Amino acid sequence: MKNTKASSSKVKNFEPGEHIRVVPLHHPKPSVSIDEQSQRRREGDDHELFDGKPHPASANAKLTYRNGPLLENAQVFTVFWGNLWGGTPISKDIMNKLNQFFADILVSPLIDQLAEYNVSGKAIGHGTLTGTNLINANAPVGSVTDSMIKKQLKKWIQTKTVPKNTKNTLYFIYLDPGVISILSGSKSCQNFCGYHNNVGNVYYAVMPYPTCSGCLGGMTAFDALTGTSSHELCEAITDPVPGAGWYDDVNGEIGDICAWNFKKVDGYTVQLEWSNEQGKCV
Repeated sequence: MKNTKASSSKVKNFEPGEHIRVVPLHHPKPSVSIDEQSQRRREGDDHELFDGKPHPASANAKLTYRNGPLLENAQVFTVFWGNLWGGTPISKDIMNKLNQFFADILVSPLIDQLAEYNVSGKAIGHGTLTGTNLINANAPVGSVTDSMIKKQLKKWIQTKTVPKNTKNTLYFIYLDPGVISILSGSKSCQNFCGYHNNVGNVYYAVMPYPTCSGCLGGMTAFDALTGTSSHELCEAITDPVPGAGWYDDVNGEIGDICAWNFKKVDGYTVQLEWSNEQGKCV
């Protein structure tokens, strides 16, 4: 695919938490902040919210490049943070299968299709799974905020519990079943199913375990996890600092536009992603 570079002369200055980088439980409306979505829900405006069903992509969607970083060869390191992971044969099986998912999907056609978002000096190619760790220490019980995860991730890097980050490192943090993730006042299984974020030049994704119909979407837990993980993987590659890479001010990131539309790649359930070249989810 050819290299393309687009820019936007009028880029909105967003406040923290305003860039929609979550897997929603409904058709995303990224022009509305996460906080505003939560407020509307409190006020009773939940029309078409949280149905976990596919919705057509916007005909006007178009990602533009904002001159920020891209992950050229994503180096994924998985963290299973909790007291339940690894304690049963089922949980061990899911951990092993998720790690195999990344090993396979990072060299798959899903990554190949992102090459249309190459820019001068930044070419998106295949990635690797660099490792995994099961961490019980300070495991959250009940809920965990994004600020707590940022603090913990910094500590893990400092203590070498996880590898030191590179310009391509992407930490995927999987939470225990029943642990609620809180981002900008919104909660997993109420407002979203997962998200990616950054703290400086450290990039990470948070994956709550799917326990509600809005995040399962009629799928098995493993398929729901790979679907959500693929959404955040492709967004983190093309927009690792939310809103600074490839972004659409109205429709959000590459995965937001196509939320809850899936396909099979190498036997795994993955989400369709927006293609500027084809003008549709592919």
